[in-house]
Amino acid sequence: MNPRTIWLFRVALFLAVAVAVTMALLPQPPHLPIDKFGDKFAHMLAFATMALLAALAYPRIRLVRIGERLSFLGALVEVMQSIPALHRDCDIRDWVADTIAIIAILLVVATIRRRSTIVGKTIH
Repeated sequence: MNPRTIWLFRVALFLAVAVAVTMALLPQPPHLPIDKFGDKFAHMLAFATMALLAALAYPRIRLVRIGERLSFLGALVEVMQSIPALHRDCDIRDWVADTIAIIAILLVVATIRRRSTIVGKTIH
């Protein structure tokens, strides 16, 4: 992957993290069309997107490290939502949903990477 593409994925990842954290910490977040699918769906969509962007933005970083960092971010968001002034709820099930989405996406990325490596070895 060329450096410009990697840079674009890094910018997209930064923006995705900024939007996700901002939305999670707003006392009254705006209603979005995905709200009809429920809170857990929104969590999973946000963290799946961040996991994919992180894997693309940092192709040399081990996927386990990306997963642990994003899962930690999800846990941190839940802890921050327990701040009374935010009028939000801290729910460990949201963190579990975040982590499941992260793992699912990173497993797909790992499978694709493994297959492309195998194909690359057989071509050469």
